[in-house]
Amino acid sequence: MNPNRVDFLVDLAYGIVILSSVALILIPDAGTGVGVAFGIGALISYAIHVVWKMARFDPEWMTQEVTEKVEETLTEEMTEEVTEEVTESVEQTVAEEVTEKVERTVTEEVTENVERTISEEVDDIIEQLEQVNERVDRRPRSDQIDAMTRDDAETTEEE
Repeated sequence: MNPNRVDFLVDLAYGIVILSSVALILIPDAGTGVGVAFGIGALISYAIHVVWKMARFDPEWMTQEVTEKVEETLTEEMTEEVTEEVTESVEQTVAEEVTEKVERTVTEEVTENVERTISEEVDDIIEQLEQVNERVDRRPRSDQIDAMTRDDAETTEEE
């Protein structure tokens, strides 16, 4: 037999006895005194039964059950709260750090690329200017051209 079923059936029987005592009190032919005496006896008997039932339980077991229930409840609540707070904190921190690092990295790379590109372009322009200067330096100056033209003209006249 299952102890829980036996306890249920005993409690049900006491409930029926108490209900019948109330019925005896309400029935005028049975006499109120008999119903009251029967009801008081049933209540005293039920109280003894409840005390006996509670006494057979191990108080340490009951304490352990309550402790486990409280622990489970606290663990669930704390886990949910801590998870939410950690998630929010981590998301916020990660978002800030990632944004900062991305901005810094992008700024550094863009600056580096711009400097490199400008440096290459300036080097190309300087090289072109040097080539133009070399060509200009190889050409005779206007006074040299005049002198060469006079020399050529004199040479042609002499011939």
